[in-house]
Amino acid sequence: MILWLQLVLVLAGLVLVRLVYLLVTIRCTSRRKDGAQIVGAKRKGPAKTMIVMGSGGHTAEMLQIVEQLDFAKYAPRQYVIAEADKTSVVKVIDVEVRREPDLAKQQYEIVTITRSRHVHQGYYSSIFTTLMAIGNSIPVVLRSRPELILTNGPGTCVPVCLVAFLTKLFFINRNCKIVFIESFCRVKSLSLSGQILQWITDLFVVQWPGLAQNGSGLVGRKKEYFGRLSS
Repeated sequence: MILWLQLVLVLAGLVLVRLVYLLVTIRCTSRRKDGAQIVGAKRKGPAKTMIVMGSGGHTAEMLQIVEQLDFAKYAPRQYVIAEADKTSVVKVIDVEVRREPDLAKQQYEIVTITRSRHVHQGYYSSIFTTLMAIGNSIPVVLRSRPELILTNGPGTCVPVCLVAFLTKLFFINRNCKIVFIESFCRVKSLSLSGQILQWITDLFVVQWPGLAQNGSGLVGRKKEYFGRLSS
């Protein structure tokens, strides 16, 4: 019994050390002006990219960003969408087909997970739906093993990013980079998703200079302002 307890304590200590190392590494990572460098400056091939979509404005903003991506460098692309969000599915397909009409050359897929928080849902009840979404996200992230995750703050991104961070913590997918682009509508304060994920993202981007300057929950944290990425 004592031996098992010692083993558990040792393993817990190792996990804690690994967690601290990851958080410190993320915090101290030098700022990069070239977004492509986030997935490795010496890459020989495209980065497997996971893009988390949200309903309504989040989807519209993210698709504007996707339109600017070099599809040859960010492929294959996997879009994660909350179940029942048929509108986002249609819009994603429209962008992909417009960029590459040849079905044989298309490199994307769409997967759905449980919505972590519904509109106007209470915070306490959202804990349970978020746990369900985390459970849905585990097989998606493990199967895909993305090298880059792009998100702009929909509730769906929280379980996906948390699972991705855990795969880094336990050496399952150490090369995964998480890029969080705060929504254009967040002018003075961070979104709830941003407040939750700010400590585990490899790059946190804001679209208003005031938000970058006043910190707004990012005191002591790296934050990047490149101007408007969407409108």
